[in-house]
Amino acid sequence: MKNKYIFGAFIIVVFLGFMVYLFTQSNIKYESNFAKVMNENKIVRATGTWVKDKNYVIDRNNQTFTFYITDSNGNQMKVIYDGMMPNNFESAKSVVVTGQYKDGYFHASSILTKCPSKYEGQNTPDVKTSNL
Repeated sequence: MKNKYIFGAFIIVVFLGFMVYLFTQSNIKYESNFAKVMNENKIVRATGTWVKDKNYVIDRNNQTFTFYITDSNGNQMKVIYDGMMPNNFESAKSVVVTGQYKDGYFHASSILTKCPSKYEGQNTPDVKTSNL
């Protein structure tokens, strides 16, 4: 009988630990001002635009992808991602990187790209309706 209570308590502790983990993962702040990103001591999601003039570097030996992004204020930030370049990176309209700024650059654990929609800039025909 005592083993059932111990097992039940263990299940509850594991469940609560999992819930705390999920809550802390969803509590990541979005930031579009890189001055604030550089002063944060926690994981953030930084939103910006790829600086095409500085190009990018793919290091296949170390499996890293390095590039620069800029915010709406013109602040630039170097990003190093532990992984390979996303397929649609070069056509991305904006980039969202998740990670932490330290040692003079942003250490990204993930990259999300927002690509232009294939429907942008298209003229849609006027729809006429009639009452029957």
